[in-house]
Amino acid sequence: MTGQRTPSDRPEEHCVKTLQFIGKRLVFGIFLLLVVSFLVFSLQAGSKGSLVSTVLGGRPATAAQVAQVRADYHLDDPFWQRYLYWLGDALHFDFGRSIRSQESVFSAILERLPITLELTVLSIVLVVLLGVPLGMVSGIKRGSLTDRVVTSLSIVGLSAPVFATGIFLLYVFGVFLGWFPSFGAGEGFGLDRLKHLVLPSLALAATMVAIVARQTRAVTLDVMNQDYITFARARGLSRRRIMLAYALRNISMPIVTITGLLLIYLIGGTILVEQVFSIEGLGNLMVTSVQSSDIPVVQGISLVFAVFVVIVTLVVDLIGMWIDPRTMYPTEG
Repeated sequence: MTGQRTPSDRPEEHCVKTLQFIGKRLVFGIFLLLVVSFLVFSLQAGSKGSLVSTVLGGRPATAAQVAQVRADYHLDDPFWQRYLYWLGDALHFDFGRSIRSQESVFSAILERLPITLELTVLSIVLVVLLGVPLGMVSGIKRGSLTDRVVTSLSIVGLSAPVFATGIFLLYVFGVFLGWFPSFGAGEGFGLDRLKHLVLPSLALAATMVAIVARQTRAVTLDVMNQDYITFARARGLSRRRIMLAYALRNISMPIVTITGLLLIYLIGGTILVEQVFSIEGLGNLMVTSVQSSDIPVVQGISLVFAVFVVIVTLVVDLIGMWIDPRTMYPTEG
């Protein structure tokens, strides 16, 4: 079509465009991290006096102890200087020490991070394995009993808060039926850990399954009404071949986008779910640190979450580029 760019047939030009696309996303990601780091640092910079009293634990302190705390946190330096000191340390994975436990913040994050990642990965796997097939079947069989059941379940999933779903699953399957452990994350990385994370993952995934199912249904309905699908049916191709060869690629793009956004949403959800199921992950540590005004830990976890968001966004863009290379080429008005 005239007036619209299409990917070049020359491999070297396509490679350059790909690198430019990735470079722009990386630059944006770095800029976003700098903005977040500035906001995160402001948590400490905006509370000079309270930080000293928090570090000293409210106990009587000598002038020398107060001076030492102010020197350790550069509280007498200008704002921009303190930010640069802190940013330089953060770039070397030094987020300071926990005010509450005096443990290295980076060590505390590394200790809790694997559990949160396992919970997140298991949840997103459930979202994809349940939400996408249910949405596609609902869209293909529009108006059927299956469609009505999926739509009704989606409404229930969207209406239930994460913590309420977690408490319900905990009571029914953990306490009443006793099928799964009621709290904790288990030991190791085998069956015991999986059994402990099933209920939290289901609680975390429930709302997202509903969102993905509804989005997939809407996209499937749109794709199935396209001319190329009609022509494929007229040629006598089977429904399975039509879905795999013609429809799936066009359905997958918006699904990948919404799944990436929901993966970011998981960050807030893990905080609630880890509290409900007493899982010692980053979400639980964040809540404890906020309650105890442990600013260095809050800053470190906030930066880790920001890095997670940037990585997920970049991965979603790369997958979208692989599915449809035209996303690299802006349309010309």
